Amino acid sequence: MTDPSAPPPGLVFAFSARVEIAPPVDRGAVDGGRSRFIAITGGRVSGPRLSATVLPGGGDWQTILPGGVTRVLARYFLQAEDGTVIGIENPGLRVASEAVTARLARDEPVEPDAYYFRTTPRFEVAEGPHALLARTVFVARGIRRPTHVIIDFYCVE
Repeated sequence: MTDPSAPPPGLVFAFSARVEIAPPVDRGAVDGGRSRFIAITGGRVSGPRLSATVLPGGGDWQTILPGGVTRVLARYFLQAEDGTVIGIENPGLRVASEAVTARLARDEPVEPDAYYFRTTPRFEVAEGPHALLARTVFVARGIRRPTHVIIDFYCVE
């Protein structure tokens, strides 16, 4: 039973990331879907809770399943303006019609409201000014573009 005195959790915008990406590498049929890897080449994070650079070298492992579902798992590093290195693991789902999925696969621009793209990021960071990232639950919304992904991160309060 819900306690009426406890307000439901809310979402507060934390920051936005523009993550630059390389062209996908198709790995063929794996785990019942088409597997591909997309290298992360850099980018920028800005917002009220964090300003950072996206370091090159991470990637997004995707499995494209029948029915327009794509499982994503991105792993990469950020470097905050104070030099702190922050690890991020960002699993999620992108769901779209077959027509929209085909357009995304051809790197055509697609309006964000044409698909569902949500993730549940987790952060690893040493004790210090950014340690709260590892102690907070986040959800994120993604927007796929041909050369980059925009990810808006929200704290669950």
